[in-house]
Amino acid sequence: MSGGLSPNPSPRERGLRNKRLSFRTSDSEEKSSAFDTHGVKDFSSYLVRNNMTDLDSRAPCVSLTMPTIQPFILNKTNSIANQFLAEMRDENIQQDKFRFRQNQERLGGILAYEISKSLQYTEAEVQTPLGIATVNMPADEPVIGTIMRAGLPFHQGFINFFDRSPSAFVTAFRKVKKSGDFTIQLNHISSPDLTGKVLIICDTMLATGQSMVLVCKELMALYEIKALHIACVIASTEGIAHVRANLPKARIWTCAVDDEMTSKAYIVPGLGDAGDLAFGEKA
Repeated sequence: MSGGLSPNPSPRERGLRNKRLSFRTSDSEEKSSAFDTHGVKDFSSYLVRNNMTDLDSRAPCVSLTMPTIQPFILNKTNSIANQFLAEMRDENIQQDKFRFRQNQERLGGILAYEISKSLQYTEAEVQTPLGIATVNMPADEPVIGTIMRAGLPFHQGFINFFDRSPSAFVTAFRKVKKSGDFTIQLNHISSPDLTGKVLIICDTMLATGQSMVLVCKELMALYEIKALHIACVIASTEGIAHVRANLPKARIWTCAVDDEMTSKAYIVPGLGDAGDLAFGEKA
């Protein structure tokens, strides 16, 4: 059947959900961005809408893998969070360092609330002055990790909500070469035992994704982590793709996604250097 998927799909059509998709290089950014706005359940509709049911004819190209779970993107739904994000981006308002840190903290709390919906819960009884109330309580106390220094206010927003959770801290930095290329290096990890734990790693910006992947892989090599959540204020499409390729079981939570990056790996339009805006310029 041309132009769409059959009402009674063949095994090949049913297998499209797990098939590696191929796009022409010139089309890859547009189609990747469009795909990211739809949930997994809409994948068949996406193929029909973009006339992509005959995948074998669309090569040579860039390969993308069908994701298991879509990233959560906060600004896809209108809320007061849009104001906090807009103030962080605004080149005038962001000069107020206290407000910049406060808005990071606010957005951290909002994403903490959203992530809490995905956790496991158990029923508990609470004695009130007048009787017994039945409440579903979190079964896990996630460990809240961050990459210093930019992510500290964002991290504070998370522990305001997960106020019983322990924290993990990682120091990492870009070692820039004369050519302008850089490598990511880890300096120090301070963490509780993460074995069997849910880990939420929060960092303000997910640009190339290299720092995040390096940190998570290092922690996963040390501990058998139960579940991994990655949270940021702004992510680049490239950063999300890099995390998905290297940490396929991680869930990504972000307030916004921007499409471009500069040659120095700053997200565009982004908001600038989050660490400098929060704590002052580095020497």
